[in-house]
Amino acid sequence: MFEIICSIDNAIINAEVLGSMQPKYRRWFLLWGILFAVFLVRGLLPLLLVWFSTPELTLWEAFTAMFSDNPDIKEAIETSSPILLIGGGTFLIFLFFHWLFLEEKHFGLPGERYFFSKGVWFYAVVSILLMAIVWFAIEKNAMMAFGAVVGSTAFFIVHGFRQNAELQEQKLINGDMSDISKILYLEVIDATFSIDGVLGAFAFTMSVPLILIGNALGAIAVRQITVGNIDRIKKYRFLKNGAMYSILCLGIIMLIDSFGFHIPEFVSPVITFTVVGLFYMKSVREAGSKTESA
Repeated sequence: MFEIICSIDNAIINAEVLGSMQPKYRRWFLLWGILFAVFLVRGLLPLLLVWFSTPELTLWEAFTAMFSDNPDIKEAIETSSPILLIGGGTFLIFLFFHWLFLEEKHFGLPGERYFFSKGVWFYAVVSILLMAIVWFAIEKNAMMAFGAVVGSTAFFIVHGFRQNAELQEQKLINGDMSDISKILYLEVIDATFSIDGVLGAFAFTMSVPLILIGNALGAIAVRQITVGNIDRIKKYRFLKNGAMYSILCLGIIMLIDSFGFHIPEFVSPVITFTVVGLFYMKSVREAGSKTESA
């Protein structure tokens, strides 16, 4: 569910661009695009994250560790998990503040409009936040501090690709770009949008096989949403709000967990279902009131 909610924007962009393509190329994207999104992006990224955060393992050992019961390998991953958690938590929290301060949105809670009017403060807030995270992380583990910096760097790189994707969307729809080129560009966009779901998944579990299954099912569901009635999804105006507040909570959980404070595994899914559910109900009520007034 978390993967689907995080990918709503991606599904909307895909639907808009696919509407400008010939039917055979739409089918090609929806079939082979699933294989690319599921196996290459969402399958490879968790592996690389485990490998980078556990430098004592080779790439092959990191791959086999995902499906191995070897206690030594499990211990190595658990020992290095704070690096991955603090990097992922920093990324998610930056993502939330970028949405809160800078992104166009439907205002769902009091205060959102005020923060949006103070967008210039986004860079000050995340800079101070990163400084504080690094300060406390250095005292515990220098590699954790480096992990936080990597998380912030990854955010700004990914944000740059996304911002470019939004600017290029109308050119994809109205321009003379070939359908093959549009497919390749959509796959790049999909890769950038998948990072949120993959990083957020580590707030739920460190079991990579479970992450692979959950993200794969989410990616397939997003493709079905793209094929189906995307306008129906757009009616739920506050789903994105729910996703972003859920991302904030998961980012905080990952940060807390990285510093050694154990958070029970049931907390993350409960928070996600509760927060997203509340904003879903808010969206349903607003859609219903508009229908009645019409």
